[in-house]
Amino acid sequence: MNHYIRVAYDSKPDNMLHLMVKDWQLELPTLLISVHGGLQNFDLQPKLKQVFGKGLIQAAVTTGAWILTGGVSTGVIRHVGDALKDHSSKSRGKVCAIGIAPWGIVENKEDLIGRDVTRPYQAMSNPMSKLSVLNNSHSHFILADNGTQGKYGAEVRLRRQLEKHISLQKINTRLGQGVPLVCLILEGGPNVISIVLESLREDPPVPVVVCDGSGRASDIISFAHRYSEDDGLVSDSVKDQLLVTIQKTFNYNRGQAQQIFLMVLECMKKRSLVSREDIIIQDMFP
Repeated sequence: MNHYIRVAYDSKPDNMLHLMVKDWQLELPTLLISVHGGLQNFDLQPKLKQVFGKGLIQAAVTTGAWILTGGVSTGVIRHVGDALKDHSSKSRGKVCAIGIAPWGIVENKEDLIGRDVTRPYQAMSNPMSKLSVLNNSHSHFILADNGTQGKYGAEVRLRRQLEKHISLQKINTRLGQGVPLVCLILEGGPNVISIVLESLREDPPVPVVVCDGSGRASDIISFAHRYSEDDGLVSDSVKDQLLVTIQKTFNYNRGQAQQIFLMVLECMKKRSLVSREDIIIQDMFP
């Protein structure tokens, strides 16, 4: 059975965490893995998909992590869902995977309306619909409502604030440690490059793990990371190659590509916090 709650887009993160711990009876995580990437469906090479899924689940099981995603069954979230499904079919260890989605994008949401209700939910997607079904391999859902229909956005600030709030919880009172937060990137559009930059600019900064070879934004960041200097600068030939790749990847003109390039360069100023992985998260938190 999956738990869900529909909340206002500006709900306070401390209220939500209280609900998660008290009503959902979740234990505070020792690690928070926030997964971002492409929202459109994309294929992964079987080897990469296996390594991604295995690494993610292993990290969650061995560290007692929570996995946070966008909650609906498209793009990167579908790949996380497949890994969760594969894990639950083989073992009894439950992984806490929390989907934070905009209420207005959810298919069949009328079925979910009510207070203290248990409802059957049809997780089959309708190819004709612009809406998305929830990914039923997640254990919990937070559905952010700002009154819009069929649009993303209601969940963005809510998710960022909740992640930040959880990361500030003291899990080891003696050492005064908070919950480490890591941002995991798989494929992705231009918005994912903004998410990487925002993560690195947080105070304290959030380390970013990029799944090299998964396509688009991930591969652009990986390329810049591989060929930038320690101070984050790149040579003219690398700059030209990046600009051409950005134009091709996102179907952008030179001016738009230049803007993305500058963001990538900003990310590289904190390149020590970025790691290119075939996804082995444990390396970051031994």
